[in-house]
Amino acid sequence: MDFFEQSPPELGNQYVDDRVLRNYLKHTLSPERQSALEPDLQELGEAAGSWLYDLQLDEYAAEPVHTRYDAWGKRVDRIELTRVWQEAEPLAARYGLVARAYEEPSGATARVEQMALAYLFIPATDIFGCPLAMTDGAARALLEAKNDSLIDRAVPRLTSRSPEAFWTSGQWMTELPGGSDVSRTETVARPQDDGSWRLYGRKWFTSAVTAPMALALARPEGNDPGSKGLALFYTELRDEQGNLQGVEVNRLKDKLGTRKLPTAELTLDGLPATPVAGLTGGVRAIAPMLNITRTWNAITAVALMRRGIALARDFARKREAFGAPLSKQPLHVDLLAELQATFEASFHLAFRTVELLGEHEAGDRDVSGLLRLLTPIAKLTTAHRGIRVASEVVEAFGGNGYVEDTGIPALLRDMQVLSIWEGTTNVLSLDVLRALEQTGGLDVLLNEINRCLQQIRQEELQEVGSTIRAAMDSAAAWLKRADRKGTEAIQAGARRFALTLGDATALALLARQAQWQLDHDGDERPLAAALRFSKGGIDHIRYPGSSVRTSALANDTPLSAATKK
Repeated sequence: MDFFEQSPPELGNQYVDDRVLRNYLKHTLSPERQSALEPDLQELGEAAGSWLYDLQLDEYAAEPVHTRYDAWGKRVDRIELTRVWQEAEPLAARYGLVARAYEEPSGATARVEQMALAYLFIPATDIFGCPLAMTDGAARALLEAKNDSLIDRAVPRLTSRSPEAFWTSGQWMTELPGGSDVSRTETVARPQDDGSWRLYGRKWFTSAVTAPMALALARPEGNDPGSKGLALFYTELRDEQGNLQGVEVNRLKDKLGTRKLPTAELTLDGLPATPVAGLTGGVRAIAPMLNITRTWNAITAVALMRRGIALARDFARKREAFGAPLSKQPLHVDLLAELQATFEASFHLAFRTVELLGEHEAGDRDVSGLLRLLTPIAKLTTAHRGIRVASEVVEAFGGNGYVEDTGIPALLRDMQVLSIWEGTTNVLSLDVLRALEQTGGLDVLLNEINRCLQQIRQEELQEVGSTIRAAMDSAAAWLKRADRKGTEAIQAGARRFALTLGDATALALLARQAQWQLDHDGDERPLAAALRFSKGGIDHIRYPGSSVRTSALANDTPLSAATKK
C-alpha cells in the first residue's frame, strides 16, 4: 500500500533569498563595500541553506560529550563537540566573523559587514555565534582596558583569520547566589608570593567552556563586598601541555535549548589569572564586552526569526489542507504576513544598533548616548518579539513542528535563551532607565526617530509616523507621572515602557526603509510590513493600578492583607 509522503521544507541560498538583508545592504553600504562583501555573502548564504543545514538535520539529537576521566583514572575533563560546531569554528575564522571589526582600516561600516555575515552564519551553525560574541567582546574589553601585555598576548589570536591561530573566549560572570546580580559573586582572587593571582570558587553557568581563555569576575581577597569590590581577570584554561590548570568541569548543563553549546558548571581551584584593569572596577571593565554581546544577541534573534519564516514559507507552498496549499489559505497567509512584518521591524532595529556600534568605534561622530540607550532596547525588544515569532513558526507546521527530527522545535528552544542571556527583559528594562539618566532623557531617542520620520513622504507612511509619535508621547507622559510617584512606580512599568520605545524605534526605522524602497525601485513590501506592524500596536504603556493591588495580585494574597502591610 502506498501512503502519502509530505515533502519537507527546504532552504535555498540564504543571502540570495533574503530580500530584507539585500536591500538593507544596498541602502547602507557604498557600492564598493557591497561589491567587496558580495562573494562572502554568496558563499556563506549557499552553505547556510545547503550542506550546513543538512548537517544540522543529520545530527539534530547530537550534543557535546563530557569525559571526566581517562581509562586510567586521570582527570581530563575532555569535551567532544558536535560536527556542526567542529565545522563552525574554522569557518568563522576564515570569514573573519570577529576579525572584520578590528582590521585596519575598519571604518564605520565594518560592524555592518561583520554582522551581515554573522546573521547568515548563526542559525546555520547551532548558535556558534555565542562564543563568537564573547570573543568579540573580550577583544574589545582588553583594548578598552589598555593592558598592553594582555592585548599583545590575546587580541591577535581573538581577531585572527587563521583557523590554526584563532582563539575563542569565555565570559565567566554567572554564579549561583547572584545570577544577574554580580555583586554577590563568591569567586575569590588570591595573590601569590610571586605577585601572580589565582582564582577560587564556582562559576555556575559558563558557556563555550572549550575556549582557550576567559574573562572572569572575582573579588580580590580583602576587597569590600558588593560590585565595587570586584575585579576583572584574564585567564587561560590550559597549560602548555594542554592540561586544564586549576579548573574542573563539574558537569555540562542540561538546558532547554542551545543544546549544541557546551555550557558548564566549573570549580576554580587555583586557576592562574591576571588582572585586566586593576583590582577594583570589574563591572565597569566588563561593560564594553556586554555592549558587544548584547548586540550579537539582537542579531541572533532576527537571524532565527528569518530562518523560521523561510522554513514556514517553503512548507506552506508544499503542504496542502482542505483542497489547497497553505500558501493559498487566507488565514495562514495572514499569519505569515504578521511574522514577516515583525521580523522586518526587528531586523532594522538590530542593525541600526550595529551601525551605531561601528560609528562609535570608528569615532566619526559622537553617537555614544544613542548607542548606550539603544543597545539594551534592541536586545530586549528583539528577544521578546523573537520568542513569539518562533512559537508561531512551530505552530505553522502543525504536528510536524512538534517533532524533534524536523529541526523545527530547536528554533523555539534556542530563541528562548535570548531573553535571558546578557540580562533578562526585566534587568535590561531597568538598564534602559539608567541609560536615560546618563543621556539626559528621551531627547536622544526622539531625535533618532524624528530623523527617520523626516525622510517619509508617502501618505500611508505619514500615518504610521503619527502612530509612532503618539506612542512616544505616551511613553514620555508615563515617565513624567511615574517619576513623580517615585522609584516603585518607575520600576513597575519599566518593562512596558522599554518595549514601547523599542517597537516605536523599530517601526520608525522600518518606515524609513519603506520610503527608500519606494524611491529606489517601487517595491511596496516594506510599506506593507510597516503598515502591518503599526496596526499590531506599539504602545504598551498601561497603568496597572495601585501598587497595593499589584502586590496582592502578584503574590495571590487577599487585598485586605496587602493593605494592612
